[in-house]
Amino acid sequence: MSETAGAEAIDRQAQFTGTTEVREAHRFDVRALERWMEAHVEGFRGPLSVAQFRGGQSNPTYKLETPSRAYVLRRKPPGQLLKSAHAVDREYRVISALYPTGFPVARPFALCTDEQVIGTWFYIMDYVEGRVFWDGTFPQVPREERRAYFEAMCTTIARLHTTDPAAVGLFDFGKPGNYFARQIGRWSQQYQADIPEAGRVADMDRLVEWLPQHIPPGDETAIVHGDYRCDNMIFDPEEPRVRAVLDWELSTLGHPLADFSYHLMMYRMPPTGTVGLMNADLAALNIPTESEYVALYCRLTGRDPEAVAANMDFYVAYNMFRLAAIVHGIRARAARGTAASAHAKAMAATVEPLAALAWEQAQKAGAR
Repeated sequence: MSETAGAEAIDRQAQFTGTTEVREAHRFDVRALERWMEAHVEGFRGPLSVAQFRGGQSNPTYKLETPSRAYVLRRKPPGQLLKSAHAVDREYRVISALYPTGFPVARPFALCTDEQVIGTWFYIMDYVEGRVFWDGTFPQVPREERRAYFEAMCTTIARLHTTDPAAVGLFDFGKPGNYFARQIGRWSQQYQADIPEAGRVADMDRLVEWLPQHIPPGDETAIVHGDYRCDNMIFDPEEPRVRAVLDWELSTLGHPLADFSYHLMMYRMPPTGTVGLMNADLAALNIPTESEYVALYCRLTGRDPEAVAANMDFYVAYNMFRLAAIVHGIRARAARGTAASAHAKAMAATVEPLAALAWEQAQKAGAR
């Protein structure tokens, strides 16, 4: 890693770790929340103090502390919202389904759909102690232990993809089949809907046209996270073990290789502003190569690694397009004044580079 990239990684860790005073736009009546929690959260006893987590772009997230324990609140942001965005009720449903199986999620306590309480829907879950890594090279981890952390991430996503949705009550959590086509359509429409505030991007327009015509054959359905990366996980303070997977807003039933390739995208992303590993010396860092990581996932899920690798350029192009559409939406929300993070404007500036990188992957897959 270069000296500049290392400094940026340290800056991201400092920017996004921990809590801060609740931002003016995201304040609410704490006493009203206390009254609601007294009625709906088992074992809750106030008084309550509230701080806002620095990380996160979409749903404002708060640490709630009482004399005896801590909780986390995630809510829809205030203001005008897109119909399908900020689905805290879906987040609550999926973690409620997975928690009893032992899958690493925070314990869910209660969901509130009464906007009169704090102004928007929200849910309460347990506060999980541990470490969050905002740099994909895991610089805080000793070199000899790093590979085990990557294996823990891979094992966790493989476990998710091999969990039977029907067995955990998520048989209707999304539409089965045609996942890539539906998702490409969804994000194309969302990108186009945000053009008035966020602007048109030439590479996005190319991808909107190319992607639906080049979807690989084969279809599968699994529970997918939708935003699986190292900074959406809480790791054990001492061991290479995932204690909780966070931020389930984009979860649904979908194609597991779409979800896995989003996670794998870290290998093809620059480190600036992301958890990317592009140009990192993986051997020196003791981090698995992309092909090694694919092979491990395939072994854990019973897949043919050569067949998976053959379509990876398309899968990554799709995911970079999808991420660019999400960031394009953050740019639009910043223009509308509803973006949750103080860093939203800086993130919004990455739309064009992301779209260009997505088009490069499409060209690797044969786009002209």
